[in-house]
Amino acid sequence: MSDRGFGSGPSGHVPEPADRWLLVAVAGMLSFVAMLDMNIVNIALAAISDSLDVSAATAQWAVLAYQLPVVALLLPVGRWLDGVGQRSALLVAAGGFTVCSALAAAAPWAAWLIAARLAQGAFGAVLFVLMPVLAIRSVRPEARGRAMSVPATLGPLGAVTGPAVGGLLLDHLGWRAVFLVKIPVCLLALAVAWRAMPKDGRLRALDGRSLVDTVLVAAGVTVLLVSLTLSYDAPAWLLLVPAAVPPLWWWLRGPGGRPVTGALRASGAYPAHGAVLGLAAGFAAMHYVAALHLQRDSGFTATATGLTLLAFPLGMGVAGPVGGRLADRYGARPVAVAGACLTAAGLLLLVPLGDGWSPLDIAWRLALAGVGMGLNGGPTQALVMGSAPPERTATVASTLQLSRSLGFTVGPALATAAWGLAGPGGGVTAGLALAAVAACAAVPLIAVGGRTETAPATGPSGAPAPGTDTGTGGPGHRHAGTRAHPADRASAARPADTPSGHPADEPDDQPGSRPGDEPGETPDAAPAARP
Repeated sequence: MSDRGFGSGPSGHVPEPADRWLLVAVAGMLSFVAMLDMNIVNIALAAISDSLDVSAATAQWAVLAYQLPVVALLLPVGRWLDGVGQRSALLVAAGGFTVCSALAAAAPWAAWLIAARLAQGAFGAVLFVLMPVLAIRSVRPEARGRAMSVPATLGPLGAVTGPAVGGLLLDHLGWRAVFLVKIPVCLLALAVAWRAMPKDGRLRALDGRSLVDTVLVAAGVTVLLVSLTLSYDAPAWLLLVPAAVPPLWWWLRGPGGRPVTGALRASGAYPAHGAVLGLAAGFAAMHYVAALHLQRDSGFTATATGLTLLAFPLGMGVAGPVGGRLADRYGARPVAVAGACLTAAGLLLLVPLGDGWSPLDIAWRLALAGVGMGLNGGPTQALVMGSAPPERTATVASTLQLSRSLGFTVGPALATAAWGLAGPGGGVTAGLALAAVAACAAVPLIAVGGRTETAPATGPSGAPAPGTDTGTGGPGHRHAGTRAHPADRASAARPADTPSGHPADEPDDQPGSRPGDEPGETPDAAPAARP
């Protein structure tokens, strides 16, 4: 991969915009390590418990302390990233993530380790949201499928390969190596980003209202995640789920939540978010049920189980780049629908799983589902983020990541409930059937119409990419042959951007001036400029 510079041409010739594939590679690397950290520590919990002389329940917080802030802070981070410099945010987030990895590896006691993981989770939330934004802003619109397939494929691969990588490190180097392994990748990404990304706006601290929004969202999402996670072993924890509703509802109806719903409404992305959640839940439920069945009922060794389940990420890794290329050639939606269909087919074929099945019988079905997920991931992200209002790209990215994270959490919880209701004889079939139904439900959700217009191409700083056809120079104009998005038409009347290339910071609680905004509702962009 290489960056293409600006070519020279005859007078009046508009140069082709540069595709910064090095930055797309950075997005892929950081997506991989951020997702790797979600699961790589699980395998080392027993060793951590023995080394730091703590209980198994306390050692479990080495995992939860990272996972909870990563998911709970996604929405506030998305809103914050829409108003700050992208380069500055990436350097701080990746640098903080690296430092926290080193601090976790050096932890002399459990409190140190948990504190380091909490901070690392906060930096990880920024990386989760920023990486797809970096990928889509680094290339021209016609290359977005290929660009988005990089973090969309490498991220999930980091999650599914985490236990295998962690096991190898634990056996040969000890549990501290589990935290150190990510540092070289992060340092390489930092070096590339420092040199390749143009300087842009500075970071800004959260104001009082933003802090209140952050607390509300984090509280609601944390309660939801904890109740779903603990319900695997004790279903009574599901009774805690209603406690997540009040803070989330308060935030959703306030000045912090309305811009988020406005961005989703403007992009028509609600069905696609449901599809992302359904596919993630289907995969997570299948992985949970299949792993338990193979080891407990079929007598597979841990190694045989791991190698069999590896068919899914292998299929996904092979198909991911292909899905991006097909999306750029034939359109994102048809490829995303085809991928969802293949995933659903693979999971449906897995429903009759029995004790007599060989590893090969299971592996080819998993590989088929993995190919579908690989074809679906990049095109779906390109479809959703390409139709997002340009000034709310990070916000939409955060909602997409939250949908996927909730799917990964909800899937095993629902599979456990289905297994328990069906009883020992039909538990496996019930759990796998639920996974297949979730994947099948994603197909019509992706296929339904939505806004597919592509937002104006933007460079790494968030400003329109060089060579982008903006007509008379207004941000609402687009390439010939495409229809203007309603948010783009409104953006033509917005105040000029700040020198950093980001929209001028405007209060979010002013009455909406855009068509479709309800009286008194916060617009999802800055208010229209006065004549």
